[in-house]
Amino acid sequence: MEQTVDYLFVYGTLLDEDNEFAKHLKDNCTFHDDGRFKGRLYDIGEYPGAIADSNYHSYVYGSIFTINNITKVLKYIDDYEGYGDEQDQPNLFIRQLMGIEATNGIINCWVYLYNLPVDGFKLIESGNYLTYKNKKSS
Repeated sequence: MEQTVDYLFVYGTLLDEDNEFAKHLKDNCTFHDDGRFKGRLYDIGEYPGAIADSNYHSYVYGSIFTINNITKVLKYIDDYEGYGDEQDQPNLFIRQLMGIEATNGIINCWVYLYNLPVDGFKLIESGNYLTYKNKKSS
C-alpha cells in the first residue's frame, strides 16, 4: 500500500507570492514549518532546481506545507513542475519522498527535484532561492 504523506517541501518559485501556483498552494495548504535538506540549488533561469546530496556540505532551504487535498494539489503541482507520464520525457523534475529537517525533527515530505543535467548552471551557494532572487534583482 502506498504511503500517504500530506507534507510538501517547496524551495523555489512556489514560495514567490506573485506566482499563481504559489497562490494555489496557499489556498489549499497550510504552512507547517521551515525546512532544509542537504544538497545543491542551481539557477536554471526562470526557476531553481535542487539536487539532493546527503554528502554535500550545504543545504537547500524552503518551507514545509501541510496539504489539505493531497490528490488535487499534487496533480496541480505535477503539471507545473513538468512531472508525470503525460509530460515531456525525461521529466524536468521528479517528485519523491524525502526526510526534511524541520524545527522539531525530520518530516517526510514530497519534494520536486531537478531531473536534468546541471552543467553550466550557476550554483546558488546560499541554498536559499528567495534571498538569491532578491539580491539578483536589486
